[in-house]
Amino acid sequence: MKFYRAEEYQVSCEEQFQRYHREILTLLPDAVIEHIGASSIPMAVSKGDLDILVGVDGAELEEAVKLLTTLGFQEKADTLRTPELCMLEATSGEDVAFQVVANDSEFECFLDFRDKLRENSSLVQEYNELKISCTGCLKMSTA
Repeated sequence: MKFYRAEEYQVSCEEQFQRYHREILTLLPDAVIEHIGASSIPMAVSKGDLDILVGVDGAELEEAVKLLTTLGFQEKADTLRTPELCMLEATSGEDVAFQVVANDSEFECFLDFRDKLRENSSLVQEYNELKISCTGCLKMSTA
């Protein structure tokens, strides 16, 4: 996996986020829409993907997922799926994912993680070093 320096990808991710923000608000006017993941953290290295948290009322999560699929997304296979969390990935080839979460659920941890890193550049440096040190560590099992 190749990692990019912030200046190589963050501007384009922010532009994509703004476009998706508008599209999501059209479908879900009451949603909380937040740019999360490494592309939302100044100076963070990343594989260059965009993650967007879409927070909705828990009772409306399933309907929100259905509406968001109309933007060219599908439920991501082999990921955690609960009544309070559904991860969607783009079908267009863009490296974009929506984390659809129930508001006030434990899955707002995506925001906590982002905010802690935004507040502390030393943590960002440690995060970058950890990511880079793990390059090539994951081996896919064929079992």
